[in-house]
Amino acid sequence: MQMVVDTLRKKGKIFKKMQEVSPKDLGVRNRIKIYKATDTNGYFWAIFAVSQKSRILMKDVYKFEEIYLKLTLLFEHNFKHKVLFIDAPLCSKAEKAFKEAGWKIQ
Repeated sequence: MQMVVDTLRKKGKIFKKMQEVSPKDLGVRNRIKIYKATDTNGYFWAIFAVSQKSRILMKDVYKFEEIYLKLTLLFEHNFKHKVLFIDAPLCSKAEKAFKEAGWKIQ
């Protein structure tokens, strides 16, 4: 979580509250870190941190959108910002699909 906070702080984003959400709460078996944060303006952020070696493809875009929908149902509200932290290489089609869906990739 510290890496996520430091990276966003460098970009000028400061959070009042940040909570880690267990993937088990969403019924997801992936190895992913999910955070729900509230910034100083009161906007909600959905932050996903993924560390994998294989390339992120289009099928992963659909998987992350599905996880995001489960997250909105769990907390019963939409998120203003969706951020994805990845270590793996990203397919160009997947990158375009993420941007069209409103994701910010770090």
